[in-house]
Amino acid sequence: MKKHLHRQLRVYRYVFYKETLVDPREHFWSFLGAFVGIFLIAFLQSLRLPVSENIFLIGSFGASSVLVYGAIESPLAQPRNLIGGHVVSAIAGVTVAQVLPDIIWLTAPLAVALSIVLMQVTRTLHPPGGATALIAVSSGTTIASMGYWYVLSPVLTGCLILFVVALVFNNMTSKRHYPSRHSRLRASRRRAIKQHSRS
Repeated sequence: MKKHLHRQLRVYRYVFYKETLVDPREHFWSFLGAFVGIFLIAFLQSLRLPVSENIFLIGSFGASSVLVYGAIESPLAQPRNLIGGHVVSAIAGVTVAQVLPDIIWLTAPLAVALSIVLMQVTRTLHPPGGATALIAVSSGTTIASMGYWYVLSPVLTGCLILFVVALVFNNMTSKRHYPSRHSRLRASRRRAIKQHSRS
């Protein structure tokens, strides 16, 4: 028992050490990608709307940036999850806002819970998606008046901007690959190439 605990402790120390290694190049690309991605969304908003109306710049994009620029190997950061998770959650949030009366203690938990289940069913789990659903029911009249347009813009538009920027900045060096080499997208592409080569 004592030997087993000692071995586990060594494993935890190693994992903690690996997770906290400082690589200035990784930080640089994470910073640059996140800066450009959010900059483009904010810039587009500044061209179209007054400063007081933050419609394009929804908070869940900040959380998505952490994943797609800072944790690019995570299954939750892959393109299917980024785009699908936000879109599915936005649809869930808008639907709850449209169907139910404006009772925040009912609409808020239902929108988040429904978005989680729909993301699980569609295999697009993306944690910031829960915030996207919550924003749809809790952000006041501006977003509520948009209805399902909220799904297209800002949600889908913003996701596509973050995705394109992630493709550019996460593939500029040989050490960073996005989508991850172990993602479902790359795995299905490899299977298709193998099947094509056999036939």
